[in-house]
Amino acid sequence: MGGALPFDNSYARLPERFYAKLPPTPVKAPQLLALNEALAEVLQLDPAWLRSEDGVAMLAGNAAPAGAEPLAMAYAGHQFGGWVPQLGDGRAILLGEIVGADGIRRDIQLKGSGPTPYSRRGDGRAAVGPVLREYLISEAMAALGVPTTRSLAAVATGEPVFRETPLPGAVLTRVARSHIRVGTFQFFYAREDVDGVRTLTDYALQRHEPETAAALADAPMAERAKALLDGVIRRQAALVAQWMAVGFIHGVMNTDNCAISGETIDYGPCAFMDHYDPATVFSSIDYQGRYAYGRQPAMLHWNLAQLATALLPVLGANEDSAIAAAQTTLDAYPAIMQQEYLHRFRAKVGISAQDDAEDHRLISEFLAALQADKSDFTLGFRALAQRLASDGDAGPSVRAWLPAWRARIESEGRGGAEIVATLQAANPARIPRNHRVEHALSAAAAGDMAPFETLRAALAQPYADATEAAEIDAPPRPEEKVLATFCGT
Repeated sequence: MGGALPFDNSYARLPERFYAKLPPTPVKAPQLLALNEALAEVLQLDPAWLRSEDGVAMLAGNAAPAGAEPLAMAYAGHQFGGWVPQLGDGRAILLGEIVGADGIRRDIQLKGSGPTPYSRRGDGRAAVGPVLREYLISEAMAALGVPTTRSLAAVATGEPVFRETPLPGAVLTRVARSHIRVGTFQFFYAREDVDGVRTLTDYALQRHEPETAAALADAPMAERAKALLDGVIRRQAALVAQWMAVGFIHGVMNTDNCAISGETIDYGPCAFMDHYDPATVFSSIDYQGRYAYGRQPAMLHWNLAQLATALLPVLGANEDSAIAAAQTTLDAYPAIMQQEYLHRFRAKVGISAQDDAEDHRLISEFLAALQADKSDFTLGFRALAQRLASDGDAGPSVRAWLPAWRARIESEGRGGAEIVATLQAANPARIPRNHRVEHALSAAAAGDMAPFETLRAALAQPYADATEAAEIDAPPRPEEKVLATFCGT
């Protein structure tokens, strides 16, 4: 295939104020660290070529493939509630878009590819640790069934990056259904660029909801804008419910990290809970617990309100009608979020939908029991399949909850094998345990990729019981606990 990739770059055809066109900055000595061959095939890219000298040069940013139109996207955002009028891709270059074998359009982006006009005095680079962290966790999320950006490759640069200490550099090839964020809309709204908001609204609707866009092609702009907002609310509510179901804490749910596509994006100080506590925070920069595990649904509501605000110029014929449309749409969010949450957690405790309030009570009481017993979130849910027949080693609070749960299961009249299958399909046996991730990344930074590869292989099958993965599945011992995670910038 040579260096020609099947690019079809729709974002590059938008007005020039949407981005800055520039190539990646070449690196000294690129070396392939990891390649996602299964994803490459979906993208109709030849893994053998990607492993070649020319392929690695492309993945490192040293050689632009034919058909690429490299650019850095402009956006703004609220970061921990504080407004920043210009952010943008400060260390990422969008090479272009590829329509895969599955018919889905995806961005191909190099992260850590050098400075851009949006770098804000940063070096535009990334270290091996954060690059491999995003690779591991984004691919683990994909295996868990959680919508996410994907990782195609990680390449060492042969150059240091300077943070608190010098660190080995790397470039990540990130794949996403798009990189449009809530902050992208905010960028144009803040500049009173109504035409920019309108153009972005139509583009995002066509890209992420093409059937809706076609049906509303002749409808007033306000209807198209409301359809986009409705879609983002549905996708993001479903996403955050899935985060909650696997114990994931994003850590930096800023509006520039909230994707219109409904995919998890930007794996900085993210982490997975060990023992259950809704106040759990890992991010070293989240001093007030703004993005704690249990606050994520509320913080999503806040982010969606910022999107609705940015869409006001196109949501109505006048200010009053636009505000009314935005408020009506946002008012639907709590019920949508609750239904998505109940859908995920009903499956996790093996029950069918009956009464929302009663179902929520049963789920909440189990979570409270896990917290009281200081039980592991992942393994506590996974053990429910065995708890149908025996209390086993359940803690006292969980043991007190089990009779009411078993009575509910029995009242539904489903067979035990069906319940077990439901529980095992909804509750993973393994997650990217923070201490295991840190061990793999420390080894990789020292040149040993073996722990990374072992962990990557285990995380590819999160719902399978495997004795060889017992150490990877186990919660950390007290001395192994990770108390803080870092964004890597």
